[in-house]
Amino acid sequence: MTESLDRLLSQARQTRIIVVGGGISGLVAALECAKVGVVVTVLEASDRLGGVLRSADVAGLTLDTGAESFATRGGHVRTLIDELDLGNAVVSPVGGPAWVSGLPGGGAAPMPAGGVLGIPGNAFDPTVRRIIGWSGAWRGYLDRLRPPLTIGHQRSLGELVRTRMGAKILDRLVAPVTTGVYSACPDDIDVDLAAPGLNAALTRTGSLSGAVLQLRGDTTKAPGAAVAGLDGGMTRLVNALHDRLIALGADVRTGAAVAGLEQAEPDAAGESVHRPWRVQLAHGAGDLGADAPDATTPGADILEADAVIVAVSEPEARRLLATAVPSLDQESEPAPVVEVVTLVLEAPALDSAPRGTGVLTVPGSHTAKALTHSTAKWQWVARAAGPGIHVVRVSFGAQGEAPATEALDDADAAALALSEAAALLGVALDVTQLRGAHRERYTQSQPATVRGRPAVVAAARGAVHAVPGLAAVGAWLSGTGLAQVIPDAVHEAERVRRAVLWDGLPSNG
Repeated sequence: MTESLDRLLSQARQTRIIVVGGGISGLVAALECAKVGVVVTVLEASDRLGGVLRSADVAGLTLDTGAESFATRGGHVRTLIDELDLGNAVVSPVGGPAWVSGLPGGGAAPMPAGGVLGIPGNAFDPTVRRIIGWSGAWRGYLDRLRPPLTIGHQRSLGELVRTRMGAKILDRLVAPVTTGVYSACPDDIDVDLAAPGLNAALTRTGSLSGAVLQLRGDTTKAPGAAVAGLDGGMTRLVNALHDRLIALGADVRTGAAVAGLEQAEPDAAGESVHRPWRVQLAHGAGDLGADAPDATTPGADILEADAVIVAVSEPEARRLLATAVPSLDQESEPAPVVEVVTLVLEAPALDSAPRGTGVLTVPGSHTAKALTHSTAKWQWVARAAGPGIHVVRVSFGAQGEAPATEALDDADAAALALSEAAALLGVALDVTQLRGAHRERYTQSQPATVRGRPAVVAAARGAVHAVPGLAAVGAWLSGTGLAQVIPDAVHEAERVRRAVLWDGLPSNG
């Protein structure tokens, strides 16, 4: 047994894995390999790690400018956080509902508690009726009188809500949620993916509202209770991953763009090459340094590896994998582009959190799609900001809709965000109150809940799995959100790690 373990450790130390991409999926995959002794090189094209986890100094405050929280479902993110000794930093958001703005007459109201994707369990609940009116409530009630679908199975969320509960519930409650959360309209959302069990519950209960009540159980559960964050910001997770990788001897590089990758051809004698994968770095990105752990460089900008894990966006992954996986040589569907403008304001009028922790918008009613009142949502942000200082994040852009800030310079983008913040929060704000602003732009992955997306992902995954020593990870495959990205990256890294270690281990015979 000891001899076998020694041989396995020796095999691990001789194994080279390259991870292309330094977002969360890439860093997690790299950690899974490095912590068993495999020599890992992470190549990130940009000048920073973390992908959607980003932070910036805004008016002297270090703030999340990307993802600010994680879903607690499954416990996968918390497991990683605990492994990185960050468990004491986990914090919960302040309770309280989000609001919806853009109601008739320019009104706004708190989002009702107890719904599923905005679908209410009781259309006559006063908090629901305030948003959809009496006519909307009666139309929603007709759902109770309609016969259930023959098999209770409607795939389009928009069509399901529209036919059973009416346009007002769809437009004023459901669409703000799907646009704000998924950057997609309800008609494109797959019910079974976004709300597993809803169709089955509809068959059992005979109505959509009854299905919602059955799924939720406790209709008083506050929105947002299923997320958490880190005191000091989510980029602490990025920093901890980086530090752990360095401690394990990994080489983590930024500014290292990859031009292409391919499987190495046998040499002139027909013998297999020492390592089967070759990664071509972009011009000027090939200097690893004399002490780099992976110094096998047959060409000036070429690295060899036993396996490669591709952890980049869908378009970039399809480009890089086109040679090794020809079936992936196709264009991806356009993904939502989102811009988030973070504002730091001296605005005591916001001390009372007049619109709770954030505001969603009825599509078409505002230029912005959503707002987060960060100092109302996170106590650590409020402590850092101090009395009378508030942080709000204004989001622009959705599927098929370019951000309104896209053609603006930073100053004009901040001015638009300030105007939208005033409208969404119902408080007068002017430029004299603006202490600082920061703008971030993202190309999001296609939501996993979009109809037809699972088939696309399954085809891509199957094609990649057919190639030995290759894996692809990231939100375009796992679905968006750390709760999906992290366990998927762990699983794929384990699959590749197991293959290169055990398959490459010589037998005892």
